[in-house]
Amino acid sequence: MLRCQILGHRFRFYGEGETMRWRCVRGCGAEGAKRYPSEADAQRYARAFDREDLEDLGRRAPLVGLFPLRLLRALRRRGRKSAGTRTT
Repeated sequence: MLRCQILGHRFRFYGEGETMRWRCVRGCGAEGAKRYPSEADAQRYARAFDREDLEDLGRRAPLVGLFPLRLLRALRRRGRKSAGTRTT
């Protein structure tokens, strides 16, 4: 699928017993699985991997495209830290 070739796959992760499975939601057919020692491990890893990067857009912004967003976030953090140490 052209969209996956350009933008990359968009995997969703889920657990089935002791196996963690993933599948591209764009319908290109990319999928896989990995077996873990316990069902709890498979579920834990599936939950950890199954999140949208959009949730952390300002915190984990790529250096190139979203650099201004990362810079703005760093300046805000710095402003909050220095505001707490000022004496008037």
